[in-house]
Amino acid sequence: MNLDIDAAAVERLADDLADIPDELHDEVRKVVSKGALNIKNGMQRDARSVGQTRHLSRAIDYDMNSDTEAEIGPNLAKTQGPLGILYTGTSRHGPVLSVNGPADREEPRFELALIRAVETLL
Repeated sequence: MNLDIDAAAVERLADDLADIPDELHDEVRKVVSKGALNIKNGMQRDARSVGQTRHLSRAIDYDMNSDTEAEIGPNLAKTQGPLGILYTGTSRHGPVLSVNGPADREEPRFELALIRAVETLL
């Protein structure tokens, strides 16, 4: 995928979130899950705008890997899931779709939700 995300910053955030108190885990999981759902929905909207890929939007889903991590994108096992290559491009063609838009739109809501989750437990 062609993401404009600072991997080191994401790893530091994941490490910090892994060290959170137990009572905060449920709240963080809810925030991460809602953020992943919002990004998935944005990717689905974008995928519906591309020509002959009417089923690709239904192939986009997300899985929670842990309380602090979700994997979002086309599921290769679903119809037109292999068209996820539209996000990465090939050696001959660049990407047609991008996760940057949905992820960038979700970022401020995600950060605010995390702050609110922490504040409610303090």
